[in-house]
Amino acid sequence: MTTSPDRVGSREDLAAFVRSLHRGHAEDGDSWENTDLSGFLEALAAWIDDADGWYGNTGRELPPGGDWTFFARALQAATMYE
Repeated sequence: MTTSPDRVGSREDLAAFVRSLHRGHAEDGDSWENTDLSGFLEALAAWIDDADGWYGNTGRELPPGGDWTFFARALQAATMYE
């Protein structure tokens, strides 16, 4: 089972969360709405575009201090990192 993103408070927690997603996909990826990388990345971009709506609909505030550059670098690095 995937750890809640609300429990991610550090870089190590984020890495563990991503590993949990990876395990979840390996075990039951067919149950995901976006089963391939192309669909997953498209959904990720769409969710990022609409994140303020999701946060508002759940009674939360979009974190103003997110390190978007770190996340972007991590995604890009994963295209070539072994």
